[in-house]
Amino acid sequence: MRIQMESINVAQTDSLARAFSKVVKPPMIILLNGDLGSGKTTFVKSLVKYLGSNDEVTSPTFTLLNTYNGEFPIYHFDMYRLSSMEEALAVGFEEYFDKSKLDGVCLVEWAENVEGLISEVDFVITIDKINDRLRKITIRQGK
Repeated sequence: MRIQMESINVAQTDSLARAFSKVVKPPMIILLNGDLGSGKTTFVKSLVKYLGSNDEVTSPTFTLLNTYNGEFPIYHFDMYRLSSMEEALAVGFEEYFDKSKLDGVCLVEWAENVEGLISEVDFVITIDKINDRLRKITIRQGK
């Protein structure tokens, strides 16, 4: 599966997140790739809303992990401040990425910073910032 669309505003990104939410179910691990300011957290905000949560979604850049309560637990990771898999292991993140024990969905920003930590990925969402308004969003199945 591979879906690609261009978005020029939050409403279009929201529509894609709503459509994608229909295939999201536990246990699932979803990676979000893109430069700073590309819209990863904006996509997560919409996705979390459509997964039944009324929780306020914020970037977990400094906390590393936010948990939201929806139809099932939603774990939102931001690995930006980490520089290795070992750092992620030191804070106990490996338990979230064992799908046999996962009770919810993991949304992971900056997963490339902890390469080797996550072996089972269901989807990869890549958001390319074309200019100040235009984003190219690609959703593909993981490995």
